[in-house]
Amino acid sequence: MTATPRVEPVEPSPASSFGARLADTFATTGHLCVGIDPHEYLLGQWGLPVTAAGVERFGLLAVEAAAGRAGIVKPQVAFFERFGSGGFAALETVLAAAREAGLLVIADVKRGDLGTSVEAYAQAWLTPGSALEADAMTISAYQGVGSLAAPHAIAERFGKGLFVLAATSNPESVGIQTAVHTRGPFSGRSVAAGIVAGVREWNSEPLGSIGVVIGATVSLDDYGIDPSELARTPILAPGFGHQGAAVDALRSIYGAASGNVVVSSSRAILSAGPNGIAAAIDSQVQELAEVYAA
Repeated sequence: MTATPRVEPVEPSPASSFGARLADTFATTGHLCVGIDPHEYLLGQWGLPVTAAGVERFGLLAVEAAAGRAGIVKPQVAFFERFGSGGFAALETVLAAAREAGLLVIADVKRGDLGTSVEAYAQAWLTPGSALEADAMTISAYQGVGSLAAPHAIAERFGKGLFVLAATSNPESVGIQTAVHTRGPFSGRSVAAGIVAGVREWNSEPLGSIGVVIGATVSLDDYGIDPSELARTPILAPGFGHQGAAVDALRSIYGAASGNVVVSSSRAILSAGPNGIAAAIDSQVQELAEVYAA
């Protein structure tokens, strides 16, 4: 039997880096990112079963509504993963549909490890042709920003992006993320500020491909983060809508870095149901356009 030759992934040109594509998305369709979070209660509201088939249908309806309205979607992988292999198959279908629709896809996986393990995570989510291929993934640097060297290299090679957890919107994170380094290159700075500084070194003008997660419910001052450090860094910002942050406060939250913000909204949109989600997306896109035009 003749072995099937392995087809190497095609490497993109520098012009098609994730940062470049994100900047183009901001300019053409705005900053809204539609979270695809099929909570059990939302499946019920949408009249869908709490099964792999239910989350697949939920995800495809969300993609259909977002296409042509918003430019970015963010499936929360946990809600698919809980159904095992069937859930992953459903997620693969949703990811493929979203990318086919021309949407930028951020896989919200929050993977974190080191060495070959974290490299394998990046290969799964960022390699062209992978069943789980996305345009970017969320990732944890608990072992240090340097531990993400392999995912960074994979992202750069294939024109993909990373969003490194820095100052998250959950209140339980404050103690750890505001703790101060006592040694190393970021000595005297908070853990979150050290992550921002480490990621900054990987980005170039005008907008890099390695971003950070900074929740809209946190104060940059409390974490010792200067907005000027984020000039070239994409910011994934959860916390708007259901978690309490107001879109019209975006500039006051992120200051000079507000132009780099991916405004993530999930339950505030998804709660509108399958018949109302398109209108909810249109409303948030318009609200954001007015904020950025002001």
